[in-house]
Amino acid sequence: MKVVTLTINPALDKSAKIDEMTPFDKLECYNITYHPGGGGVNISRVLHRLAVESHCLFPYGGKTGEHLVELLQEQNVQVISMPISNLTRENFAVFNTETKLQYRFGMPTNPFSEDELAPLEALINEHVDTNDIFVISGSLPKGLPTDYYSKIIQNLTAKGIKVIVDTSGPVFNEVLKNELFLIKPNQKELARLAGKESLNKAAQEAFAMQLVTNKTAQYVVVSLGKDGAFMAHKNGIERVAAPVISVNSTIGAGDSMVAGLIYAITQNETPKNMLRWGVACGVSATLSEGSDLAHKENIEKILKLL
Repeated sequence: MKVVTLTINPALDKSAKIDEMTPFDKLECYNITYHPGGGGVNISRVLHRLAVESHCLFPYGGKTGEHLVELLQEQNVQVISMPISNLTRENFAVFNTETKLQYRFGMPTNPFSEDELAPLEALINEHVDTNDIFVISGSLPKGLPTDYYSKIIQNLTAKGIKVIVDTSGPVFNEVLKNELFLIKPNQKELARLAGKESLNKAAQEAFAMQLVTNKTAQYVVVSLGKDGAFMAHKNGIERVAAPVISVNSTIGAGDSMVAGLIYAITQNETPKNMLRWGVACGVSATLSEGSDLAHKENIEKILKLL
């Protein structure tokens, strides 16, 4: 069994610090860092830090795409990349040292050529084998149909893989038409799936259990932000509260949580410990700056608090 992550819409993440933000003035940024980004890319980065090797599969284009590939190779992440014609997007985050607030600027995605879809699908089929864990994480680029992830899953169902999905919006609704291994909505996404604006604690748990009983997913992990997370599975509900910490960045916290869950799955941990690892990795990511994600030493410290 191996782990394969898919990031159809990766990004080169650029982060900086600033001491004061005022309109119209030229603002002096410093501590500029670059990291490879995108859901599955981030998950593979954290898994590597936990000594779980994954195959990080994604398309890339232009100089930003080449830089993203180089950064992953420098981090010794196993890359399965496919060149495409369009430039890989770049995102930007600024941390204001005066207010301790972070500002995140997401750049628009570039259209994806239909001619490039077949080679990408062939690459996925080539590298995903029977009983693997296949992780679909992140948004779709412009121009792709909302059921594109769902079609990928359907093409792999004969292989008996464990499919883990972390996405949002109409794309998420389409994916849920398949039988999945694990999904990780946040509170707002769970409410939308239920057709509501919001859900109270009891309603959240009831709907998550409904998704399990109707075989939408074997595990439904709902992230609760600073409050931790809960998990619904066949034997009931698990909850893990997050410790109170000083947050440096929220970039990749959800991806780090998914990596923690996957780590625990590969170690055959109990559902409760799966959730502990997920919350520990998610919280640990907020201790890092920019898009540096969760580090093992911080994960181990947080685990002791859970």
